[in-house]
Amino acid sequence: MTHDTPPGSARPDHTARDLRIAVGRLARQIRRLYGVADSASDLTFTELAVLSRLHRRGPSTSAELADSEQITPQAIGTTLGALARRDLIAREPDPRDGRKIVSRLTEAGLRAHDDRTQAVTERLERALGDALDDRERRLLAEALPLLERVADRL
Repeated sequence: MTHDTPPGSARPDHTARDLRIAVGRLARQIRRLYGVADSASDLTFTELAVLSRLHRRGPSTSAELADSEQITPQAIGTTLGALARRDLIAREPDPRDGRKIVSRLTEAGLRAHDDRTQAVTERLERALGDALDDRERRLLAEALPLLERVADRL
C-alpha cells in the first residue's frame, strides 16, 4: 500500500500494482530455484512445467499442454520429444480417440518431478521461516485462497 491510501483501506489500482510486483518477483525467484535446484537432471523450466502439468492433470494431448503452458505447438513438440527421449514421459494413442496422441508421466518422470518439487519447496519453507514470524506465516496462509480466486479471474 502507498502513503496516499488511508490506513485500513486498499485501493484496487495500488493493490493490483503492488501485487503484480510482489508476485512477479516471487515467481522469478521460484523459477530461478527450479533452474538450480537439481542441475544434474538438466531439465528446462518448460520441461518441468510440462511434468508438473502431467502430474496434476494426468495424460494430455500436445495441444492441451501447449495451451495450458501458453507456448507454441512447435515448442511443446520439442519439449515432449526431449522428455520422451529421456524416458520421462510416454506417448501413446488416446484411449478415447485413437487419432490423438497423449503424453503421460513415466516412473522416471514422476521421480524427476517429485525430486525437483521437493527441493524447491524446502527452499521456500526455509525462506518463509527466515523472513516471517508465526503471525505473518498465518496471515500468508489465510491469503492463499484469495490469491487463488484472483488467479482464477485473470
